[in-house]
Amino acid sequence: MKKILYAIQGTGNGHISRARDIIPELKKYADVDILISGTQSDLDIDTSIKYRLGGLGFVFGKKGGIDIIKTFREASIIRFLKEIFQLPIRDYDLVINDFEPVSAWASKLRNVPCVSLSHQCALLFEETPRPTKLDRFGWWILKKYAPSQKQYGFHFKSYHQQVSTPVIRKQIREAQVSVKPHYTVYLPSFSEQYLIKKLNKIKGVKWQVFSKHASESFVKGNVQVFPLSNKDFIKSMAESSGVLCGAGFETPAEALFLVKKLLVIPMRSQTEQFFNAQSLKEMGVMVIKNLKKGNLMKLQYWVDYGEIISVNYPNMTADIIAGIAGDFLVEEKDFSLIQKLVY
Repeated sequence: MKKILYAIQGTGNGHISRARDIIPELKKYADVDILISGTQSDLDIDTSIKYRLGGLGFVFGKKGGIDIIKTFREASIIRFLKEIFQLPIRDYDLVINDFEPVSAWASKLRNVPCVSLSHQCALLFEETPRPTKLDRFGWWILKKYAPSQKQYGFHFKSYHQQVSTPVIRKQIREAQVSVKPHYTVYLPSFSEQYLIKKLNKIKGVKWQVFSKHASESFVKGNVQVFPLSNKDFIKSMAESSGVLCGAGFETPAEALFLVKKLLVIPMRSQTEQFFNAQSLKEMGVMVIKNLKKGNLMKLQYWVDYGEIISVNYPNMTADIIAGIAGDFLVEEKDFSLIQKLVY
């Protein structure tokens, strides 16, 4: 049986939540080892992990962006290079990479097949909407961060034949959806104190804020703050009147799937989020830059008059993995195996 290294970026929760659905499909075709690098995720992957590495991640700030100083302080180029050269990459027939730099560069340097299976690689296709003002340095990082031989991307729309609609995790697909008078908030680059100050100015609405920085639940005014919990967050979002979040990928996609009003604030210094914001804006989703006074008026308007954007996100995970298996893992004479596994 062939061996796959499935390498996952651990900065943020989206990569981990998608991996939970992808890993069982990969195991239908090969022996799978898991690698995670980065330290900013708050979710567990619910399976054994072969390698936990430092990699090259980003540290969230508390005022709407990446903490650049802390990111560079915690980065170690020497450690990163050691991880690249110490990783036994030649033990694997194929690396499937979700924007993870150590395995990507190890594969490139040692000529091991590496396939991108990520949202980020979808941004590299010319058909994908791009922000009006492109951060050239951020764009360069996006292209060079995790190189691969072939790309299979995910985006809010299928902009290219190798770009699929989002992987919506099983927990979201099975969630009990209702509409209660609260709005769910996930803005990990803001402190809960800052969010309380701003959201208390929006009258006639309750906010349920999930914070990376809170250690216990509490209420202040019309804002209830919760420590980040996967189960509680899904319940809050599924029962909400709308979702206010960053312009990442998984949370906006899940909110759209759950038929919720959506407003996003792209994180400063995150090129990917400005790409996402452009796509969402073209779909009709409201996008604001920050929570300053003028944008609070837009937030109030969204609460009062915001509309739900209709999407169709079928479960394509098995088909996507079958396609990769057909290209890289299964001999032509065994291709009927894929059809049996998928259908």
